[in-house]
Amino acid sequence: MMAGSATLERPADAKAAPVDQDVLIVGAGISGIGMAVHLQQYSPDRSFTLVERRANLGGTWDLFRYPGIRSDSDMHTLGFVFEPWKHEKTIADGPAILDYLNRIVDERHIRERIRFDRKVIGADWDSATARWTVTLEEEQGGTSTTTARWLYLGAGYYDYDAPFDANFTGRDDFKGQILHPQFWPKDLDYAGKKIVVVGSGATAVTIVPAMADKAAHVTMLQRTPTWFAIRPAKDGLANFLRKILPEKVAYKITRFKNVKMQDIVFRKAREKPEKVREFLTKEIKKSLGDRYDAEAFTPPYNPWEQRLCLVPDGDFFEAIKADKASVVTDHIERFDADGIQLKSGKHLDADIIVTATGLNLAVAGKIPVRVDGDLIDWHEHFYYKACMFSDVPNFSAVFGYLNASWTLRADIVSEYVCRVLNHMRDTGTTVATPALADPSSLEEENVFDFSSGYIQRSLHIMPKSTVALPWRLSQNYVQDRIDMRTGPITDGVLNFSNAQARAATAPAELEAAE
Repeated sequence: MMAGSATLERPADAKAAPVDQDVLIVGAGISGIGMAVHLQQYSPDRSFTLVERRANLGGTWDLFRYPGIRSDSDMHTLGFVFEPWKHEKTIADGPAILDYLNRIVDERHIRERIRFDRKVIGADWDSATARWTVTLEEEQGGTSTTTARWLYLGAGYYDYDAPFDANFTGRDDFKGQILHPQFWPKDLDYAGKKIVVVGSGATAVTIVPAMADKAAHVTMLQRTPTWFAIRPAKDGLANFLRKILPEKVAYKITRFKNVKMQDIVFRKAREKPEKVREFLTKEIKKSLGDRYDAEAFTPPYNPWEQRLCLVPDGDFFEAIKADKASVVTDHIERFDADGIQLKSGKHLDADIIVTATGLNLAVAGKIPVRVDGDLIDWHEHFYYKACMFSDVPNFSAVFGYLNASWTLRADIVSEYVCRVLNHMRDTGTTVATPALADPSSLEEENVFDFSSGYIQRSLHIMPKSTVALPWRLSQNYVQDRIDMRTGPITDGVLNFSNAQARAATAPAELEAAE
């Protein structure tokens, strides 16, 4: 068990057993690190620990090591509200993002609170003691447990163990290498090789230009085109403001500008999709010139029905114009010994095939979560304030925006949870539960109204959402920020209480706490 630490200041009559830490944060990536800093800033009386299944912090940015890995959002919004992004490039590569995260945890003395190589394999809430008991699998073998008053999941949204498998026929016949970006081999030698990247999303569009310089040729094989948005890798205004203003002021202005631009573009795409289609097509034509192929760059859906794919400095299109890369729109018949046979009759020769076919979503990091012994089926619960869940006490999680940067949600969720914790401290309560009296009275809505495959494949496991707050996972950051920061904590839905004594004889630890 982890070393004990300070527990909540509880009134004498509160029936709650001691805990090892007030808040246990699962995951030391963007979400977990953000919560740790917010606790330091807004709830410094709360003890906390982070547990991380990997040997390093960073989450996504430590796991993915494929060529060219970079953010698909600008770092003035993917960066934290409390820590300015200081690099010249606003579209940053993976190593720069890891440097940013490592600097934060070291400057704020968070690293010593991270327990690495510990995978959470179970979380059990006990109402009689008002605490979570979390079971951890140690890297070296064996298990341990730790207890916490609040459980905060910053474990991301996808399955770390198993990416989406498209089950291509004949893959065992292929004589070359088949790679998935989620499990990229170290020091892969692809110089002079013919490479086919299957997929057309952000990962594929990152890998293609990054591998094109060394490879003989890189072909992006897509079943369906994607909408691309070209933007500079460097934010000219941000870099100018940093020269004339204090760092934090320049960052705040740039962040505000970029949040507004994200919001405007998304709303324009939903209200006047034809105008956005025309604009994006015009920009691609301008970038490609006579190499423009309407079949390859005209998706059958409107912009922002799937996430826009960012192309910094048009590098993907530059690789095409230089004849280092190409795009083929077709369906796969099968893999064969020398490459991929297409349904059109064409054949793509390949030495290496990269299956950038997407991820599998995972709810709550695939952790079995139980409340008083009952296993939680997340699809039977509703989102509350975009971070908690109906009838699940002292529990929060982060699922970032689909139409904006992940960290925007992580920031406001962290701040909101600190508000809840502070209210509990001030009122002498130890349990906060979003209480749902009558689910039949709620009008459900599929807030994941994106046609992306990874979203549609996972709807059956996702928590439910409604048309109105508070039971909603909204995609409107600007409104969410107002509601999460200024909305009342005591809204008549979030119920505050203390431990519920069992009818039977209390266990020794409860008697000791009394």
